[in-house]
Amino acid sequence: MAFKHSSRKMSIKRVTLLAMLTALCYVSRSAFQFLPNVQPVTVILIILTLTLGITDALIVATLSIFVSNLNLGMGIWTIAQIVSFALIVVATGLFIKPIYKKIPFFIMILYSVITGYAYGFFISAIQAPFFGIQNFWVYYFSGLSFDTLHAFGNGVFYLILAPILFPLLTKSIDTYYFHE
Repeated sequence: MAFKHSSRKMSIKRVTLLAMLTALCYVSRSAFQFLPNVQPVTVILIILTLTLGITDALIVATLSIFVSNLNLGMGIWTIAQIVSFALIVVATGLFIKPIYKKIPFFIMILYSVITGYAYGFFISAIQAPFFGIQNFWVYYFSGLSFDTLHAFGNGVFYLILAPILFPLLTKSIDTYYFHE
């Protein structure tokens, strides 16, 4: 039985592709766990959103955070991480994807850097009620150095991964999504 979303089926091939991308996010988070906040998940989700769309990126974001946090540590921050990635995916899908083909590569690197800071801001805003709204700015600024590491890592990972993942995912669209 296939589930319909838009004009695409939730086929076994599509589920397999999303599972492989979830595994890629899991492995990359685990491999870079020794570097605080430096991990390619944000960039993978940006590229995934631009190629496969918001729905697929949200599926991979949710599953990869949940699965990797089973290993790295589950807590209230898991919800904040999923929501933060969801906000980045939706923003990318709504604002960047329609004009992506016209955006220079270096601007996309800059966008990936900005999403590192946005992710940190979203995490802080979502967790603020647990630490007290009045402590939001203290909490946010105390994590700014980690956000900078995340932002810098995003720029480097976009530079490395975009030339690799865009062609692979574009080919997977042709192969798995429309030729079944």
